[in-house]
Amino acid sequence: MSDTSLFIYCKGADMAFLLLYVDDIVLTASSPSLLHRIIAALRQEFSMTDMGPLHHFLGVSVQRRSDSLFLSQRQYMLDILDHVGMSHYKPSSTPVDTHSKLSADGVSVADPNQYRSLVGALQYLTFTRPDIAYAVQQVCLYMHDPQEPHLSALKRILRYLQGTLDLGLYLHRTSLADLTVYTDADWAGCPDTCKSTSGYAVFLGDNLISLSFKRQPTVSRSSAEAEYRAVANGVAEACWLRQLLIELRCPLRRATVVYCDNISAVYLSTNPVQHQ
Repeated sequence: MSDTSLFIYCKGADMAFLLLYVDDIVLTASSPSLLHRIIAALRQEFSMTDMGPLHHFLGVSVQRRSDSLFLSQRQYMLDILDHVGMSHYKPSSTPVDTHSKLSADGVSVADPNQYRSLVGALQYLTFTRPDIAYAVQQVCLYMHDPQEPHLSALKRILRYLQGTLDLGLYLHRTSLADLTVYTDADWAGCPDTCKSTSGYAVFLGDNLISLSFKRQPTVSRSSAEAEYRAVANGVAEACWLRQLLIELRCPLRRATVVYCDNISAVYLSTNPVQHQ
C-alpha cells in the first residue's frame, strides 16, 4: 500500500475507503447500504461513535458545497493566536519579507521551547494554508537555535494569519483527471550554507493535492543543478500519487506533465545520455 493509514475494500461494484489516524476514522463507500454494513461490522469489534457526514477531522473543518469541499482550520488559527496573545495585533499583508533572507546571526530568543511549539503548530496549518508553506519552512530551519530575527519572522506569519482567517483550501469536483506538477528552486538561497530550497506543487485537475518546500541536502553548483533536483523531487511525488490513484481504482490515462522554468534543467531531464 502507498499509504499505510488507508484501507481499501473492493468487491465487484462495491468500493469503500477507510482512512485511520489513531482512533479517528474517515469512511466513505460507493453506496449508503455498504457504508452502513461496514459501520455495523466495526461496531461489533470496537466501541465507536458514528459522527455522521464528515464535518471535522483532526482540527480541519470540512464544509460541503454542491460541487466542492472547503477545508479550513479557522478555529485552529484562532486558538494559536489566542495562545500567544496576538488576537488583536495589526495584520500583515504578506507572510514573509521577500527583500531579506533569514540567517543564523542574531541574539537567541528568551524561550526557544515556545518558538518550537509555535513552529510545530504552523507546520500542521500548512495542510489547508499552502500560502504560508514557504514562510513556515524558513522558520523551521532554525528550530535548533532560534534567534530574534527568526522570532520576528514567525510573528509576521501570525500577523498574516490574523488578517486571513477565512482562507482555506477548495477541492472542486472536476472532470479533468490529469496530474500536473510545477517545480522551482531558490538557488543558493541560504546565506549560511549556500544550499538551495526546492519546491513543488501537484495538481489533480484544478485541485492542489500536494505541496512541499524543502532545503536541498547538498550544495548545488549551478541553478540548473538546483532546478534539476527540484524536478526530481516533484517527479518522485507524482510517481507516488499515481500509484495511490491506481490503488483507489482511479488510474490516470495520460502521462504527468512536469513544469520547470530552467531551460538547462529541462534539457537534462529529457536527455537520457550520460552526463555529470
